[in-house]
Amino acid sequence: MSIGIWQVVLILLIVLIVFGAGKLPKVMGDVAAGVKNFRKGMRDDDEGEGDAATSKSIGRDADGGSGAGASERAREDETVKS
Repeated sequence: MSIGIWQVVLILLIVLIVFGAGKLPKVMGDVAAGVKNFRKGMRDDDEGEGDAATSKSIGRDADGGSGAGASERAREDETVKS
């Protein structure tokens, strides 16, 4: 069973009666803003998970964190602090 054109017209007519012609653009704008914020939040969550994995792998050196890699990291930390 699918929704026909008359059912859609009836739903739109009921929405128009309930909200009124003046409030309808504001309501639809609020719905659109909510959907946009939801999508942005979902995208930020996906990027955040990737950033956590990347930061873990960046902190490790090929030689296990000892030797020249550790001293190089210390120099970078001093540069960032100043």
